[in-house]
Amino acid sequence: MSSRSVSARLCRAGNLLWALLVLASMNAVGCAQKGDHTRQSEQRPSPLHHEPVVYTVNYPLSYFAERIGGQGIEVIFPTPEGLDPAFWNPTAEEVLRYQSADLILLNGADYAKWVKRATLPPEKLVDTSASFADSFIVIPNAITHSHGPSGKHSHAGTVFTTWIDFTQANRQAKAVYEAFVAHDFADSLLLRRNYESLQQDLLDLDSSLRSLMQGHRGETLFASHPIFQYLGRRYGLNLIAMLWEPGEFPSQEQWNHLAELQQKQNAGWLIWEGEPLPASKRKLLQMGIQSVVFDPCANRPAEGDFLSVMRANVENMRAVR
Repeated sequence: MSSRSVSARLCRAGNLLWALLVLASMNAVGCAQKGDHTRQSEQRPSPLHHEPVVYTVNYPLSYFAERIGGQGIEVIFPTPEGLDPAFWNPTAEEVLRYQSADLILLNGADYAKWVKRATLPPEKLVDTSASFADSFIVIPNAITHSHGPSGKHSHAGTVFTTWIDFTQANRQAKAVYEAFVAHDFADSLLLRRNYESLQQDLLDLDSSLRSLMQGHRGETLFASHPIFQYLGRRYGLNLIAMLWEPGEFPSQEQWNHLAELQQKQNAGWLIWEGEPLPASKRKLLQMGIQSVVFDPCANRPAEGDFLSVMRANVENMRAVR
């Protein structure tokens, strides 16, 4: 073989080696870049799914929101256990949490008076009773009194326990549903299905109570507090309100006042918002007055939920005869 042939072959081999080295280098760079890109993707935070946060001012609205929104919405009702949400005042820190919520569900009807003193974003507020504000019941004057840790307060002004007329409760639930749809909190079909299920439960309560009270329309009953007016109006009862606490034995002055009322009204029942003391029940029976509990369920119950408490209320009213 000539030296020229050997030389040509070496040249071709060198070129091939050079090409292989360049290709290997390019592959190495590519792999390194791919590895860097993979590591950067792993390190880059993925976008977080924002779960809507809804704050409420009482438990009935929390229950409506939980039923309608389902698992995809965080519902927060911060009033401590054992306190009346109507007269509870949040701390400055709690007000900040309300302000940071995606939506704030208000009861309306002058419920939770702290709302008027706080600066809350108007675009986040939903007044759930606005659709029937023209039919609110107003108490012209009332005595200031106190019970429990909520301090002194008066029941004068607008009656705020709107939801114990179950047709009004349904309109409040509808306002929650419409707000959730407007804010695109979840699939609209899911929200509608959940609302319609809740609506049926509320209308069933209304139908049951109307049927039970049909034979008592116009009948006079005493009420332990001036919070049952919507119940009386919807279900045809003439309720005379007092200021009696279930957990306290009434004073002699209160008993004397009741005796005077009884002489004029001859009412056979007293509606309490909670289970009264046995001693109170016994003394009422001596006066010919029986006790029945209708719990407004403004705060979260120790057992069950809003629906189970209201069903129990309806069954309790079955005893009135």
